[in-house]
Amino acid sequence: MKTSTLAFETAHWDETPSVILAGVDEAGRGCLAGPVYAGAVSMPRNVAERFYAGELAGLTDSKQLSEPQREEYFRKITEHPEIAFATGVCTAAEIDHLNILAATHLAMRRALEALSVPVGFALVDGLPVQGLPVPSQAIVKGDSKSFLIAAASVVAKVSRDHYMTELAKLYPQYGFEIHKGYGTTMHMEALFRYGATPEHRHTFRPVRDVEESLPGLFS
Repeated sequence: MKTSTLAFETAHWDETPSVILAGVDEAGRGCLAGPVYAGAVSMPRNVAERFYAGELAGLTDSKQLSEPQREEYFRKITEHPEIAFATGVCTAAEIDHLNILAATHLAMRRALEALSVPVGFALVDGLPVQGLPVPSQAIVKGDSKSFLIAAASVVAKVSRDHYMTELAKLYPQYGFEIHKGYGTTMHMEALFRYGATPEHRHTFRPVRDVEESLPGLFS
């Protein structure tokens, strides 16, 4: 498993040491149900270097980590007083209204705006993002290359997983606590049996196809 590095962060800190830096990533973009989440994480250089070499060594793309690993990293990130973190959310209804790309970008904007520190620059996973409140650098596969993006990846993923686990209590027949809204066989079987919920993304083709075949089941 390839771990993240501090190379992008170090380049920024060396060039503009007075500008506060954050990493940003999303979770849930490819799901059929639930919101898309974005995480934003910022920490001072000395804290990042200490954690990179110590408690957060091995931090990488949340998809490459086991659930226990993600939960442990999440705890360490969110409980440390010198680490600022925030999430931004776009609901399924907003995704249907805006489209998933625009909703993802909006969630990222909301995450950055929710941070408790005045961030001046962001490292963002993936392709360039429109509408962020600060200048940014897009890094393809940044969640496996940038330490701050990897931290944001964990914050976004674990926060969304917690939401979907709670959502499962409202809709126990769908198994959201297991597949977290992704289009697994279990999820699709539940869709065909029970129809969609208000938390489903009705503009996504698998959901739309089920709706068209079983229109009476949908709310």
